[in-house]
Amino acid sequence: MTSTLSRLPIVSALASLQDALRDHASVVLQAPPGAGKSTGVPLALLEEGWLDDRKIVMLEPRRLAARAVAARMASMLGEPVGATVGYRTRLETKASAKTRIEVLTEGILTRWLQRDPALEGVGIVLFDEFHERSLNADLGLALCLDAQQTLREDLKLLVMSATLDTQPIAELLGGAPIVSAEGKAFDVETHWRERRPGSRAMTPEQDISRAIAATVQHTLEHERGDILVFLPGQGEIRRTQRLLEEAGLPREVRVFPLYGDLSSSEQDAAIRPSAPGQRKIVLATNIAETSLTIEGVRVVIDSGLARRSRFDPATGMSRLETVRISRASADQRRGRAGRTEAGVCYRLWSQTEHASLPAQTPPEIVEADLASLALELAEWGIQDPKALRWLDPPPAAAFAQARDLLQSLEALDRHGRITGHGRMLARLGTHPRLAHMIVRAAELGLRQPALELAAVLSERDLLRATPDRNVDVRLRLEALRTGRLDVRDDPLQEARVDQSARQRALRSMEILGRQLEQNDVAEIAHAPEADIGRLLAFAYPDRIAQARGSDGRYLLASGRGARLPEAQSLARSEFLVVADLDAGDREAMIRLAAPLSREDLDADFAAQIEDRERIEWDSREQAVAARRERWLGALKLAEQRIEQPDPERVASALLTGVRELGLAALPWTKEARALQARMIFARSIEPDAQPPWPDVSDPALERDLEQWLTPWIGGLTRRDHLSRLDMLGILSSKLDWSRRQRLDEIAPSHLQVPSGSRIAIDYSAPSPIVSVRLQELFGMRHTPTVGRGKVPLTLQLLSPAHRPVQVTQDLESFWARGYPEVKKELKGRYPKHFWPDDPLIATATARPKRSKPQA
Repeated sequence: MTSTLSRLPIVSALASLQDALRDHASVVLQAPPGAGKSTGVPLALLEEGWLDDRKIVMLEPRRLAARAVAARMASMLGEPVGATVGYRTRLETKASAKTRIEVLTEGILTRWLQRDPALEGVGIVLFDEFHERSLNADLGLALCLDAQQTLREDLKLLVMSATLDTQPIAELLGGAPIVSAEGKAFDVETHWRERRPGSRAMTPEQDISRAIAATVQHTLEHERGDILVFLPGQGEIRRTQRLLEEAGLPREVRVFPLYGDLSSSEQDAAIRPSAPGQRKIVLATNIAETSLTIEGVRVVIDSGLARRSRFDPATGMSRLETVRISRASADQRRGRAGRTEAGVCYRLWSQTEHASLPAQTPPEIVEADLASLALELAEWGIQDPKALRWLDPPPAAAFAQARDLLQSLEALDRHGRITGHGRMLARLGTHPRLAHMIVRAAELGLRQPALELAAVLSERDLLRATPDRNVDVRLRLEALRTGRLDVRDDPLQEARVDQSARQRALRSMEILGRQLEQNDVAEIAHAPEADIGRLLAFAYPDRIAQARGSDGRYLLASGRGARLPEAQSLARSEFLVVADLDAGDREAMIRLAAPLSREDLDADFAAQIEDRERIEWDSREQAVAARRERWLGALKLAEQRIEQPDPERVASALLTGVRELGLAALPWTKEARALQARMIFARSIEPDAQPPWPDVSDPALERDLEQWLTPWIGGLTRRDHLSRLDMLGILSSKLDWSRRQRLDEIAPSHLQVPSGSRIAIDYSAPSPIVSVRLQELFGMRHTPTVGRGKVPLTLQLLSPAHRPVQVTQDLESFWARGYPEVKKELKGRYPKHFWPDDPLIATATARPKRSKPQA
């Protein structure tokens, strides 16, 4: 082992690392790809005195890396895996009582800490490839730091990274020393191959697969050695593999897919060295970016893309997006070509584009669903994440949304503290939604179908089909149970069962069942087969969906819109439960769902269903709507008319309608508007009157609608009922007898003119105005006034045909200077009328008066 270890580049830094760990509780190790830190460091620390025969625990971000690293170290010791070196993943464990180095996937550490916060028997925890910044790595480090501070001062922590900026993490670890190591990377020549867009008919996924396949063909002709291709996801991998096989490959060339959902044997086949005389093409996701050395690879082809799940706390949904990688990821991928000899890297983007890439990949914690993290913190005794140390703290909005979800699943109480039910969910080691479903189902005697459903939802889709696949979850359960699928009646397409995914799901179901038994989750007598939608609703209460018609559009209980792909039989269902969906911009696309019966909905969610009486103004009907409704979140489950609604609430709703319609909707008469104007004028004349004049201006009436209109609208429910109101009477009721007398003094309704006529005064104008025929004012010398003599009336003088001829507030001046001119005009226009030379001594008349005969 010593000779093997001495060949690793990391050996030059091991002495410094060992010294730092003897003197410090926490250390940061920076070593480039290929330095051998994942295998060399744990083995080098195995005999350190401070370890005192305790275990070394090392975290790896992926199960493939955990198995490969453990196997490599065991091989260096000349032992089988499970002896001195072992590993644990969610689906597989190879360890024994004599295991000293345990390689774990990151979620396993969290469960270990929850069972044993002091990590008794563990001397050091190594966080490998920490630059990937997975959610579980950040959580594991935060909990380890807390345990180190409060329970285990002797617990040592080592954070190892290839590309991470080490200074911030050293500061997080309390000023930990940084040890750097040189790598032994061979030269890698980089070729930039800017992708040309394909045809418009191609999807982006088809376009990248086409470009990759063409680059692979070029590389096979011009380069030697095995080829590692980085693609964003499983779909692109399968599509590229199909294109290469259709194009025809040399007999010695084999194609291997490599992604996280493959079985262990399929993954091992991809990373195993090629047989003599053969070449291989490995089509991989970013699973191959770190921790792995694939023997024989000297060519890397990089699409520059990766698939990331981004959680939106506003919708409670995650969106799977294809994004550009960071420069750090690009460097990691490029380095895969120079691990064992000089290599070549083809990048399907330009140097200009490369400069615009982000420097680092965003930490998962800032984009992820935080429900599991929030539950783990609650079990740790933490309600506020700020109580722990983080490199990047959980975003407040996403954490708040996670707590809301956990409360709806009964995992947290209203103070954010974990409940007994919540502890049970945390110990099942799956997403809180699925854990809640399993526990509730077990209580109902439905343990087996719930375990099957959780297994199906935990793994990749068991059906390999076209994008327009049938989204019914029940087909996946059939595939899990039987290993086959009868789709003769499926109008969408033929689908076949992904046997690898099925085996993983069966294994996952076995582990979940064992965890149920270990946590004493009792099951009552076995019940009949469950409606799958009912079980799904326990996991996804916020995704219970109600049809919005017959076109496959639904409304989720969370308030979000969603739709089914075309031609789905599920579109006939009134209610669905959606297990998987992609949060689109306007409506989410449903990926997996099952129907839910109204009976199960009413029975299982009775405590969450809210009965409401809705008495409110209906703008469309322009009437008060009085309904008794049943709601589940944003879903209206039922409604019926209330026969005798509360009169006060009806009146309030009608007032809302009046506000919406405006005061013009009220039946104003000419007399009512005139009284309103007189009262406004009186208030302006006596602003300090005691008691004050009521403010009946339109803005004041709108503001105080409840005070003055409520007593008059009893029994009214519709807009057309408003015509029954007596606006003149309503305004008059604001004045007692003495006020009415005073109003007549200040703002008389009419002016009696010399002709004997009573002419209405218009107070709605800026200045009170009277429109009167000129002949009716003969003999009136001075301008009449209102407001107790304070305000002269504006006189609009009319012709015999009631057309304005003059406006004045100075009648005396008009007679002296204006009248002679007016008389000439009127005498010419109305020669049969009498137009005296001296209007002050002439007799006023309300009737036409003939002119005197000529002498």
